[in-house]
Amino acid sequence: MDSLTQIVLGGAIGNALLGRKLKNKAVLYGAIAGTVPDLDVLATFFTDPITALEFHRGITHSILFAIFGAFFFGYLLHWFERKKGVTYEEGCWFFFWGLFTHALLDVFTTWGTRVLWPMDYPFAFKSIFVIDPLYTIPFLFFLIRSMMEQTNIEKRLYFNKVGLYVSTVYLLLTLLLKAMAFYSFTAVLDQKHIAYKSMSVKPTAMNTILWTAIVETQDAFLIGEYSFFSDEPVTFQSYPKNHALIGGLENHQLITRLVKLSEGCYTFTEKNNEIYFNDLRFGVLREQGGEVQFAFSYKFDLDDKGELRAKEVKKDRGDGVKLLKSIWRKIWGLKED
Repeated sequence: MDSLTQIVLGGAIGNALLGRKLKNKAVLYGAIAGTVPDLDVLATFFTDPITALEFHRGITHSILFAIFGAFFFGYLLHWFERKKGVTYEEGCWFFFWGLFTHALLDVFTTWGTRVLWPMDYPFAFKSIFVIDPLYTIPFLFFLIRSMMEQTNIEKRLYFNKVGLYVSTVYLLLTLLLKAMAFYSFTAVLDQKHIAYKSMSVKPTAMNTILWTAIVETQDAFLIGEYSFFSDEPVTFQSYPKNHALIGGLENHQLITRLVKLSEGCYTFTEKNNEIYFNDLRFGVLREQGGEVQFAFSYKFDLDDKGELRAKEVKKDRGDGVKLLKSIWRKIWGLKED
């Protein structure tokens, strides 16, 4: 999830565990614990974008990191707050849950999380987008309300607990909404007698009302959308795989790395005699005049040594704004401008 959400979750966990002893400092320490796993993004400053993506949500999001990190950070917490009565055991427990709940929340998002690292499997329920105001805003409200209670500790912990309960119930609700959307997509595919190999269903940006399905067929991927607030029928847009465009390079190490990152949801396209790898997991950013720009695309070229390399295609912020407006219209079944 986004940084603010992880700070709120970490702060609430810290408040629940040591709010009696440390009050708002428990929220601060919890926010730090909730931020630490995402420091793996610093890898972007030391390596290429693809390697950084491979590293993201790996070791720092694992149970092992939560366990060993708890011993280290727990000792520091005990050292700084021993005069407040924080024991080493409490410090370890505090940071274990602060680190582990970060990874646990990320498992619900659309980006895989390797919680069992060094096992390489990315766990992902794909039931919530990485930014979801309906999850974060109520959670933040109750955390702030809790922090305002400086003398009435029971009231403080009550508001904090309400925030944890409300956010958890919403998170579980997203699983139910996903199941309902999945059923709607499969019903349409069956009605149209479309044979498919696999289907991935996930929410669109910043909501759990409009859902998208990525359906793999023999030669193409179909992408469709379904809204709980719209009576518009589900339609699918087809995007050919075009695997033949790369010729005999399908086993090239760069190609295999990109295929693994995309979890097998990818196509190749050609434009101006240049080949692009398109990661379909995050859908289409812009489609106009027959030209399609996916949210994540990589252009192949050769470096100075003649080695194949891939550069991520830069995105226009204006396209992001247009996408959010398009999502809003689709939620309500309104026609595109």
